[in-house]
Amino acid sequence: MEAWTQQLLAPRYGWWLLQGWLVTLALSAVAIAASTVLGVGLAAARGSGGPGWCSWQGAARAYLSLFRNTPLLVQLFFWYFGLPSLLPEGVREALVAGQGPWPSFEVLTATLGLVLYATAYVGEEIRAGIQGVPRSQWQAALALGLTPRQVFTAVVLPQALRLALPPLFGQYMNIVKNTSLVMAVGVVELSYVSRQIEAETFRTFQSFGAATLLYVATILALEALLARLRRPRAPAGAGARGAAAARRPHGLGHAAR
Repeated sequence: MEAWTQQLLAPRYGWWLLQGWLVTLALSAVAIAASTVLGVGLAAARGSGGPGWCSWQGAARAYLSLFRNTPLLVQLFFWYFGLPSLLPEGVREALVAGQGPWPSFEVLTATLGLVLYATAYVGEEIRAGIQGVPRSQWQAALALGLTPRQVFTAVVLPQALRLALPPLFGQYMNIVKNTSLVMAVGVVELSYVSRQIEAETFRTFQSFGAATLLYVATILALEALLARLRRPRAPAGAGARGAAAARRPHGLGHAAR
């Protein structure tokens, strides 16, 4: 038992892992929320009319071609090393030095890279959901006098998101796993911390094993959330009516009718 205890990581390394995990969760949450909002806009642009590359549809296709056909790691390196050279010197120095209320430059570029990369995939899943909504829904809503914008936001989009939930959550899980790449630009997230622990303690199995368990726990939490969102919901008042029927004396309903 004593030999087994000696193989465990010291408590301070557990605190390191917790801090890295919280950074991973924060990056994932921001990337998921932002890519979903931007993905709706991208999906709407993909479905817009107008021929040619000057249209919204053409711009959306160019965005997809750029971000889906280049590795995320290359994009992160571009935002971290290439973006500063495009900014004015004063802005660049303020960002790199961490002057201001915003997070560090590493976190900003990592978040930007994750969001833009994930939007290309999330937007396509939302577009597939929009295409799954019957065309009759559009026509019926327009016949009731709704504007095209109202039809999209109030009628089509809620149904599309419901249809796209499983693939969307698959992309959200990919976002969580892709956060491990931001260690390449200096963000101290879970993978970075586990690498630091391994370098200090030489306990590879313990450090990376603990990080693996935390990643698995995060993915399982997303799967549980998906299952809860997909669970059929009873109509409002159905539970009360069922309980009243159960309490009603046998034959009362027939007598009332």
